[in-house]
Amino acid sequence: MSVPASTAPDSAGGIPAPVEPFVGRQLALSPSRAADFKQCPLKYRLRAIDRIPEPPSRMAVRGTLVHAVLEGLFGLPATERQPARADALIEPAWERLRAERPEIADLVTGGGLAALLDEVRELVRVYFTLEDPTRVDPESIEIFVETELDDGSPLRGIVDRIDRAPNDTLHIVDYKTGRSPAPAYEARALFQLKFYALVMLHTRGVVPAQLRLIYLADAEILTYEPDADELRRFERILSALWAAIDAATRTGDFPPKRGWMCQYCDYKPLCPEFDGTPPPYPHPTESAAAGSATEGVA
Repeated sequence: MSVPASTAPDSAGGIPAPVEPFVGRQLALSPSRAADFKQCPLKYRLRAIDRIPEPPSRMAVRGTLVHAVLEGLFGLPATERQPARADALIEPAWERLRAERPEIADLVTGGGLAALLDEVRELVRVYFTLEDPTRVDPESIEIFVETELDDGSPLRGIVDRIDRAPNDTLHIVDYKTGRSPAPAYEARALFQLKFYALVMLHTRGVVPAQLRLIYLADAEILTYEPDADELRRFERILSALWAAIDAATRTGDFPPKRGWMCQYCDYKPLCPEFDGTPPPYPHPTESAAAGSATEGVA
């Protein structure tokens, strides 16, 4: 079975896509934006509302290439999903990515490209030690999903892979090019897949039988079996998170939250915690609307 790739309206991660400033675009909650808001509300604002571009990183390029190769692999008939075919997909994936984003060439000058592609080959090689793709039946790959919760909270995201198991149950699979988390952080790592499981429950009325995170850097697989009651509890968490985002969007109040991740943040020059100044908030606030409504009233 070959599975066509799905064209998705939003990036699933990896290299940030070129974006336009906020112009009344409908916001929604995705796993990555939920993580941004919990980590730092200002970071969420600058990414999701101001949509200020971030420079691509070498690590993001590597992750994007690995995902592209695995997506291409599952676009082949099952019997052709062999290591040699996957290896042959790597350089064309790089050429396509470079054509789409010419600026990434600056990340791999000199011998950097050969080293990057070798790292991608190694991660793809590790993948074949963890799964036999000839025995996998993917229902969809790189598929855009969206729904609304019972309270109207909008959810959207991109799922790496949805498999149909031999017993006709559904499994949600996500690839990670980093290392697996320590046991204390596994629940946080599963947030993304619980998010997609909840979307599936709302759109299909089905709880996926298994969630799988495949970590290629250290050849580990994290699996989890959700249930409907747990996903309904998780829904309340997402609803509360979206309510907080909605309130901040209406007021423009997105405070910075200083933490150890700040050292990796591209928005530090715009952050008050580091003597920066954010740009003017691009979305009308409730206070501004109220002021406009009372202008000229005696």
